[in-house]
Amino acid sequence: MTTVNRLRPRRSCLAVPGSNPRFLEKAQGLPADQVFLDLEDACAPLAKPEARHTIVKFLNEGDWTGKTRVVRVNDWTTEWTYRDVVTVVEGAGPNLDCIMLPKVQNAQQIVALDLLLTQIEKTMGFEVGRIGIEAQIENAQGLNNVNEIAQASPRVETIIFGPADFMASINMKSLVVGEQPPGYPADAYHYILMKILMAARANDLQAIDGPYLQIRNVDGYREVAQRAAALGFDGKWVLHPGQVEASNEIFSPSQEDYDHAELILDAYDYYTSEAGGKKGSAMLGDEMIDEASRKMALVIAGKGRAAGMRRTSTFEIPEA
Repeated sequence: MTTVNRLRPRRSCLAVPGSNPRFLEKAQGLPADQVFLDLEDACAPLAKPEARHTIVKFLNEGDWTGKTRVVRVNDWTTEWTYRDVVTVVEGAGPNLDCIMLPKVQNAQQIVALDLLLTQIEKTMGFEVGRIGIEAQIENAQGLNNVNEIAQASPRVETIIFGPADFMASINMKSLVVGEQPPGYPADAYHYILMKILMAARANDLQAIDGPYLQIRNVDGYREVAQRAAALGFDGKWVLHPGQVEASNEIFSPSQEDYDHAELILDAYDYYTSEAGGKKGSAMLGDEMIDEASRKMALVIAGKGRAAGMRRTSTFEIPEA
């Protein structure tokens, strides 16, 4: 089985209704890292069967260059899921990167999707295991089982927080998705986000924050996105073109931090080499660097490289 690429850029994950050809056309020209064509909440029940075929057409004929291509199917408690997967994957499997499964509650639901994908790939002659799975956590049971969900299949690439359904499932007293509920003095989402992040990182997966529904309030979006980015999340959903630029910026390192991370990596490679004296630690300017510094720098440099950033400084070997 193929090992999927879990390190795709996902700073901005754009939701696009699968039943709306105009939006599907426009999404191709937006600078989002990921686009997911939605068969779930963005599609009315009567529109879902036709939307499957619309999505297949746009995946096969559209220009999604540079984007991770995802389809969100309906969850396993509905009558639509298996037909969503079969129609989309049989029709456009070679032009699809991942299936997003919403409202995941246990590992068995991931296993079921994995088995169905494998059956389709074998039947169609597709590369087995190439299509990844994104698991969306949207209720208390899913959060309690998130570590088992993260381990359920080698196809799993990301764990996603779905705030709207989650808030409803735990009776949170707020009608504004992603905003803090009135009367609670701390961050009501901290535990949820950290539990998702720990499950993701323990299993070498990405962690993605969900949507912010006040689409014209870019300042509000920035505030919520910065919270997730500060914790270490890899990206966030965007529901409107106006949120894409903000998300790409917030989930990318600053130029200064990116340059510094690359300098640390170069300096560490040099100082631990024969030519550099085989040192376990050394000074880079006024900063001592060691193996722990290298690991931290790898994270920042990796995010910068994934975002297409270019260095503006180079490491110079010190004169003897």
